[in-house]
Amino acid sequence: MTAAAVPTRVASAILPGGGGVRGALSDAFWRRPKLLLLLMLLPPVLWLGIVYIGSLIALLLQSFFSIDEFSGLINRQFTLKTYGDLFQAANLDIIIRTVTMAACVTLAAAAVAFPIAYYAARYARGRWKALFYLAVMLPLWSSYLVKIYAWKLILAKEGILTWLLDRLHLSWLLDAWLSLPVVGGNSLSVSFTGTFIVFVYVWLPFMILPVQAALERVPGNLVEASSDLGATPGQTFRNVLFPLALPGIVAGSIFTFSLTLGDYIVPQIIGTSRLFIGQAVYAQQGTAGNIPLAAAFTVVPIVIMGFYLWGARRLGAFDAL
Repeated sequence: MTAAAVPTRVASAILPGGGGVRGALSDAFWRRPKLLLLLMLLPPVLWLGIVYIGSLIALLLQSFFSIDEFSGLINRQFTLKTYGDLFQAANLDIIIRTVTMAACVTLAAAAVAFPIAYYAARYARGRWKALFYLAVMLPLWSSYLVKIYAWKLILAKEGILTWLLDRLHLSWLLDAWLSLPVVGGNSLSVSFTGTFIVFVYVWLPFMILPVQAALERVPGNLVEASSDLGATPGQTFRNVLFPLALPGIVAGSIFTFSLTLGDYIVPQIIGTSRLFIGQAVYAQQGTAGNIPLAAAFTVVPIVIMGFYLWGARRLGAFDAL
């Protein structure tokens, strides 16, 4: 009697097929799981392949066209003349200026972010860690333009920073700095220094979080062992902390470097009349109508970030993202 009951139990465990179109589709997806995976991935793949990659390919193709100097029309014949125009003194100066600013912003953001991330990773617990994440993420929730215009008021000649330095009798130091030929200007709000300060402020959270994640992976006993072996705090930082936190720093630099390369709003609101790559792209495709040159300018950050990501991958930065 027990043997006869076993087939009945097994048979009852198998559910009957569903009826209608819904049941037929369910049965087909159950028998062919790869078909279900294909249908789930199809919309994002189409979006990535057509809208994103397709637009980049169209942009790349337009960079191989040229503009007719007499009619102002686009000459749709394959040529490298537009890329040759990038090496003209004015355009090359824009590229060098942008890359230099991106590198300086990245180094400054790493220097500011490291102690903040170290404190959060080693000492912050419970409510203090929650407060840390809130303080880091809160600026990202506010409007990008509002933050920039707020900084324009802070850095203006009549702003709070100038007032504070005047109260501390350090206005002479600010005047001396603004008198310098490259980084200075009439005020901080119309200088490369002001652009640099705002860039560091805006992109700083993108550096803090990867560094903090990398430092949390560093075992505390390694730092204690380094101290027990007689290493000074500086030696512990150079030989233990910094090498282990380097992937996180490089991961954060991917964001700070690439975002600075392509941004055109910060230099347009806070800065001098000298262009950055983002402003050049905006001006060439808008005011000048030189779409091939704008496309060629756009390819420059793509190429730079391609090499940058290749180097970051070799340093293990993707493990800290």
